[in-house]
Amino acid sequence: MNLTSSLSSPLLAAIVQCLEMTTKRKLIGRLVPCRCFRGEEEVISVLDYSHCSLQQVPKEIFSFERTLEELYLDANQIEELPKQLFNCQALKKLSMPDNDLSNLPTTIASLVNLKELDISKNGIQEFPDNIKCCKGLSVVEASVNPITKLPDGFTQLLNLTQLFLNDAFLEYLPANFDGVPISHTFLLERLDLGSNEFSEVPEVLEQIHNLKELWLDNNSLQCIPGAIGKLRQLRYFDLAKNRIETLDTDISGCESLEDLLLSSNMLQQLPDSIGMLKKLTTLKVDDNQLTSLPNTIGSLSLLEEFDCSCNELESLPPTIGYLHNLRTFAADENFLSELPREIGNCKNVTVMSLRSNKLEFLPDEIGQMTKLRVLNLSDNRLKNLPFTFTKLKDLAALWLSDNQSKALIPLQTEAHPETKQKVLTNYMFPQQPRHDEAFYCDMLSM
Repeated sequence: MNLTSSLSSPLLAAIVQCLEMTTKRKLIGRLVPCRCFRGEEEVISVLDYSHCSLQQVPKEIFSFERTLEELYLDANQIEELPKQLFNCQALKKLSMPDNDLSNLPTTIASLVNLKELDISKNGIQEFPDNIKCCKGLSVVEASVNPITKLPDGFTQLLNLTQLFLNDAFLEYLPANFDGVPISHTFLLERLDLGSNEFSEVPEVLEQIHNLKELWLDNNSLQCIPGAIGKLRQLRYFDLAKNRIETLDTDISGCESLEDLLLSSNMLQQLPDSIGMLKKLTTLKVDDNQLTSLPNTIGSLSLLEEFDCSCNELESLPPTIGYLHNLRTFAADENFLSELPREIGNCKNVTVMSLRSNKLEFLPDEIGQMTKLRVLNLSDNRLKNLPFTFTKLKDLAALWLSDNQSKALIPLQTEAHPETKQKVLTNYMFPQQPRHDEAFYCDMLSM
């Protein structure tokens, strides 16, 4: 018996309608209501209206205010949020980045179950103070907004684990963060304050003991206080592109640090205590004013990436040979005239760049770095390479330009055998038959 003939007409029609609407959902890239059986209430928990060129929030959303848990309005041209939206009290995630919002309504306080809020890339200038009513918030993404300050109500969002506020106009954090009882220590683990206008490290940070990742890059910081050493769980710390002149010795208290980024500052020296950061795998101090590196650098036994380029280094400490886990090493644009023999002990290095220094020779021990694949020695004063280079079997790229003071292979004047015209040549010409006339023109123009 035919299956379709055994189904009642109303039921068959309902199934067809369901299939059609499912197809439509795939075409326009968002979830829509599906009525498969009469009398059954629709249950819609997720709606996605991203990239739909919307200028306002679709009214059909409000039909599902009791069941809607996730709403995506990414990349539209929405300028304001209607009050009805905040009747959707079951909402757990509200995502509306890259719109034209100028404010966040106070009615957001109604979303007591909200856990994730993304309002990045809008024109929002401030949060309403009653954001404190959204006590379940764990993730707030508000980057790239002209926010100048945070309301005191933010201090009551004790369940926050991730807060992104980069590329705003923040100069300080709420003063009464300091008033939060020790028993209510913040759960914050990731905090991005990059590209703001901080001239000092906010004192409140030392209280956020759970902090694991912290961005303070591209601000106007001049020093890093010792109190930052209280962040013993901090693993990632980005301080690049500031005006930092000194790094307090108590930075050693950040005993869990794995990545420390200090690029593009005004550091003249690193404290000896930096050697106590035993878990460091990445250290970037390029584009500073360092004249030397501390011997304790050799204590960073887990270090895999080290960049000290664009400084004023005249030598490297012999202890660099203790960095047995080093994979990538860059010391471009310094004043190095020689390398310590101990560098040969860095046998796991695969990429090493020493461009634009004053190297006149290399130690024989460099031949021990048998995992080297990329080596940049351009723009130095090298006259030769050690014979031990023959041991670098994995070397795939070697830059040696701008080392010689004169041409390695002198050119001599000869007469072309056919035209009798004067040309420049040497014993390397020709290596193979060639009919490219432009090639000879280029040579003559040298």
